[in-house]
Amino acid sequence: MTADNSSLMGVILVNKPKNWTSFDVCGKLRCMLHIKRIGHTGTLDPMAEGVLPVLVGKAAKACDILPESGKEYRAGFKLGLSADTQDITGVTLETDDVPVTAMQLESVLSGFKGVYMQTPPMYSAVKVDGKKLYEYAREGKEIKREPKERYVHSIRLLSYDEQTREGETELTVSKGTYIRTLIADAAQRLGTHGVMTSLVRTRACGFSLDECLTIDQLQALADKGEIGKAVISLERVFDGYPVVQLDEKKTVHFKNGVKFRPVQLGIKANDESQRLLIKSKDVLLSVAYIDNDKNEVRSLRNFY
Repeated sequence: MTADNSSLMGVILVNKPKNWTSFDVCGKLRCMLHIKRIGHTGTLDPMAEGVLPVLVGKAAKACDILPESGKEYRAGFKLGLSADTQDITGVTLETDDVPVTAMQLESVLSGFKGVYMQTPPMYSAVKVDGKKLYEYAREGKEIKREPKERYVHSIRLLSYDEQTREGETELTVSKGTYIRTLIADAAQRLGTHGVMTSLVRTRACGFSLDECLTIDQLQALADKGEIGKAVISLERVFDGYPVVQLDEKKTVHFKNGVKFRPVQLGIKANDESQRLLIKSKDVLLSVAYIDNDKNEVRSLRNFY
């Protein structure tokens, strides 16, 4: 007997397996849950593993309003070769024998902390003129790309073998940062080449790897009709947002589109961009914000 999961809303924390796309994971969960409305919070390359929060049901409407948060990774690398994809899965373009010491490597990596201007790689989903860069790359075309401002919060060398020139680094970066490109850029500063050999996302959207379930674990729950146990509250994504509880009368007005002044909800207006959670009987109704110009609370996304 198939469990009725049509009313589920929240987040499933998936430990994405290697060689799966983020789309593959969503497709698998659609089959487990028997619902169509599912979305992930940030694409991971097929070779990457780790934290992939998946939004289920009405929670999928929050995909484009998630708060900015640093993403943490462990990345393996090898110096002395370059590839068209900037990782070990690509076609090797060049090799070299330039020696690099651990001290040199640590010095260069530390130089990436802070603002970092990064040019998106050709093998990426970034769109130019409505077409993804990797589609141009597969046609053998090189497209001019503008550097994007990224931020490296922390970066440290975990291990490095000076003989094989292989190692692993741990870093926390802003959304949209390509780790394989950072590795290639670091190698270039060292006068050599470099590719990423592995990637594990250990934290994203405030969730850590040890909170995530594997596909096998999720399938086991689905087989027992208990997949709903894997769904956690969407509010975890918006942890730290102020919460406003509406009484029954205000709930009816809110759902009917009535705009409240901040003072009516006991809120002090500080910033036009201030966001908050609107709840009724502890059920999340909306992510909203304060519009100081109009002196009212406006919905950003409703979940009722």
